[in-house]
Amino acid sequence: MTFRVAIVGATGAVGTEFIRVLERRRFPVRELRLLASKRSAGTKLRFCGEELTVEELTPESFRGMDLALFSAGSAVSKQYREACVAAGCLMVDNSSAFRLEDGVPLVVPEVNPQEAAKALRARGGKGVIANPNCVTIIALVVLAPLHREAGIKRLVAATYQAASGAGHAAMVELQDSTRAYLEGRPYEPKVLPVPYAFNLFPHNSPWLAEQGYCEEELKLRRESHKILGDSSPRITATCVRVPVLRAHSEALNVEFARPLSVARAYEILRTSPGVKVFEDPARNRWPMPIDAAGRDSVLVGRIRVDQSQPNTLDLWVVGDQLLKGAALNAVQCAELALLGELRPNAD
Repeated sequence: MTFRVAIVGATGAVGTEFIRVLERRRFPVRELRLLASKRSAGTKLRFCGEELTVEELTPESFRGMDLALFSAGSAVSKQYREACVAAGCLMVDNSSAFRLEDGVPLVVPEVNPQEAAKALRARGGKGVIANPNCVTIIALVVLAPLHREAGIKRLVAATYQAASGAGHAAMVELQDSTRAYLEGRPYEPKVLPVPYAFNLFPHNSPWLAEQGYCEEELKLRRESHKILGDSSPRITATCVRVPVLRAHSEALNVEFARPLSVARAYEILRTSPGVKVFEDPARNRWPMPIDAAGRDSVLVGRIRVDQSQPNTLDLWVVGDQLLKGAALNAVQCAELALLGELRPNAD
């Protein structure tokens, strides 16, 4: 069984990662069609040793395709959704466009794999699977198995989010502005709203003044409730952009409904799919962004008892934003929907 696959936004940070993930996981691709804006059309990219030319995205691009992996922003996803599904092509969308839409599965394959096939079976899914926000994915891979064991009552999250979450241009800006800073040269930010080198700032997603949160912080609560199928956990977050290239870190303070020891939490996570316990306490060594960069698994460590209140643990979680936070999760959704399996991670 092989599939004709289209990648929308093929020249972007997540788009190029789609190509690498498909190749590395040996996804059964019969034909790969690379799509982007008119400006990027004609770009050459390689897949499995073959040089492919990026084509301009049009409504006709999905004819004959079985799967389309989208990462070109919400506006593009909304504009081309109908053309994609009308062509009988499964759409796995990395934007926020359809995540909270009724009937559209929002999937983290290690957490709710049964939802992926609904995009094919149920008319309500309309041929779309939504890829969750990167912070939500990275957190839930670790938290969902603990929730099944002891029930999460409340989650307080502080996130340390990499440049890749704002796209390839933000990654370049971090490198260029850091070089300028070290050389004592002025640098005018073009992508981010403030200087990025040697700085961090509360997240640059839209600020919702009436709620006192930025949009990114609310996504964690809303998306987690939908993915878990449980709206009872109380969730709050503070999201911060930090000068790291591609891996997000999260400090998670989790209150449980039932007692959960540190030892039992470690026992559960050591056997949970997509999770790797990564630490060496004797050396004061815990997961860092450089450890997670380029890895499929979400790293967890420094699990400890919160001494300020009962039934509460603190966890430190790190994951590659471009992989598990985006491209890998989307390809895993496609594997579940089209192949009926969740393949193991390479690491």
